[in-house]
Amino acid sequence: MSAEKALDLICLGRAAVDLYGEQIGSRLEDMSGFNKYLGGSSGNMAFGTARLGLKSAMLTRVGDEHMGRFVREELARAGVDTSHVITDTDRLTGLVLLGIKDQDTFPLIFYRRDCADMAIDAADFSPEFIGSAKALVITGTHFSTEQTLNASLTAIEYAKAAGTKVVLDIDYRPVLWGLTSLGDGETRFISNDGISQHLQRLLPHFDLIVGTEEEVHIAGGSTNTIEALNKIRSVSKATIVLKLGALGCTVLDGEIPASMDDFQVFRGVRVDVLNVLGAGDAFMSGFLRGWIRGESHERCCAYANACGALVVSRHGCAPAIPSGEELDYYIEHAHEIPRPDRDVHLNYLHRVTTQRNAIEWKDLCILAFDHRKQLFDMARETGADPVRIKQLKRLLVQATEEGSRHIGQSQVGVLIDDTYGQDALNDVTGRNWWIGRPVEFPSSRPIELEGGRSIGSRLKSWPREHIVKCLVFYHPDDAVEMRAAQERQVLELWNACCESGHELLLELIPPRDSTITDAVYTSSIKRFYNLGVKPDWWKLPPQSPANWQAISDLIAERAPHCRGVVMLGLDAPADELKKGFMDSAGFDICKGFAIGRTIFSAPSRKWLAGEYNDEQLISAIVANYLELVKTWKARNGE
Repeated sequence: MSAEKALDLICLGRAAVDLYGEQIGSRLEDMSGFNKYLGGSSGNMAFGTARLGLKSAMLTRVGDEHMGRFVREELARAGVDTSHVITDTDRLTGLVLLGIKDQDTFPLIFYRRDCADMAIDAADFSPEFIGSAKALVITGTHFSTEQTLNASLTAIEYAKAAGTKVVLDIDYRPVLWGLTSLGDGETRFISNDGISQHLQRLLPHFDLIVGTEEEVHIAGGSTNTIEALNKIRSVSKATIVLKLGALGCTVLDGEIPASMDDFQVFRGVRVDVLNVLGAGDAFMSGFLRGWIRGESHERCCAYANACGALVVSRHGCAPAIPSGEELDYYIEHAHEIPRPDRDVHLNYLHRVTTQRNAIEWKDLCILAFDHRKQLFDMARETGADPVRIKQLKRLLVQATEEGSRHIGQSQVGVLIDDTYGQDALNDVTGRNWWIGRPVEFPSSRPIELEGGRSIGSRLKSWPREHIVKCLVFYHPDDAVEMRAAQERQVLELWNACCESGHELLLELIPPRDSTITDAVYTSSIKRFYNLGVKPDWWKLPPQSPANWQAISDLIAERAPHCRGVVMLGLDAPADELKKGFMDSAGFDICKGFAIGRTIFSAPSRKWLAGEYNDEQLISAIVANYLELVKTWKARNGE
């Protein structure tokens, strides 16, 4: 394949939304909750290959509505080129409802009648776009109607003219060919001579054909696998990849062997199956990773089989596909990982390389006003009704927004509680700000979490972009009982965040009456790493240059995927903060500051006392915020 092409592949076909039932073992009729994921075989492959490091593009249509925007944004987050995800103003994005009843029963319903991706048209793309890719991948569903067939044939014509390889994922779903009732999306195979003959007329166009035994049966027009393969070979010189389920797969370049016993089988990885839905798309993503790069059949199949094994052990299709780093680790250690769904390090890699917000946070100027007790006390001291704290926090959001317009390339962030700040949180959610949200009960030691011990249930109602912030007054020399209570709670919180997909910021402050040295912080971080807690973020007081180096080295060794450290203020005077900022200069692990009372305390007290109106409050806070930003930028030499 030409190394000069801008794209590795273009996926033409289905892109939809999967609504996966959360209750494993239930009938679809009994599902009470669903998770929303990217879906559609072509969408899954574009997403999966991008995760694995290929330059992929999606060619499809979505509706002009929330689900269509979700599909486009999910693809873009994975690194997919979405320039040819066309918005169809007359149709809705396709939906699929799916369930997991048991290892053999996966009910699903396609809501795709006249959906957007089935209206794709040859006018949606140009010869130049198709020719910019090394490969064009089309799924069989898009040969099922005259509209999609004509668009697909045009794309194939452009590909052939440009030297772009053409790939078929047979992707046979009888319901999408009108062979079953609309509610029977689970049936995988129904023989139909008309469909077989239709596909056989198309097979000569392809350089690579991939399918399960059942899909090869429909393409070859026979339920005898060898006969079906021979029919395909009689009309096509393509490389054929036959998926053999748990056994693995085989690759056929020339003559078809006389018996399946003569296949060279590239063995798969044996895992406990949770969910077969989407495993084929993951398999295809892995195979294409190697095939497009010109790797051996053995390596292509190793990628493919491992991707499939990981996905069948997880919930969902696209989100379960591994990253390149995760896949390579799994292939190297698969013999040590009988249950990938339970392997701590593998799941950690999946979390940090696929689930986190794709924004690279590197220069954060965070206004922290998640204070509850301090503001409640301030309201009482000034004679204000504590109810006014809610409005105060919304005004602090306005001040942050105004300040963000003057911080150049630095990134804006906030720390806001939901006790008084739920309206403020709603105001900032969806803006691509860094948003932290506390869970600890103020001043508790040992740490207690607001809302009781069922933190996992609480996180289910949080937007995924909210970062869970937990402050622990912790010292490695605490009494054993105190340490055990605190560590147990933090470990429970960490596990809940791993389950929910939220990032975790762990804030460590030694108790006021304790002896504080540099070693307190490095020892505390090391202790949590030893417990298996690997926060996405740390929040720490200012450190000496020597300790910034020690912290940098520790994190690089134990948790290289850590987002970094943000510096807290503890209501320190500006001069102390300036020194703290300067001491962190040159240490990339320090990503910014998260400071509150130094900025908002005095103006907020005047506002609560009636000495400032809203405009004066905002003006004063913006001035304080920008002064601190100026000090931070001086640390960076700006």
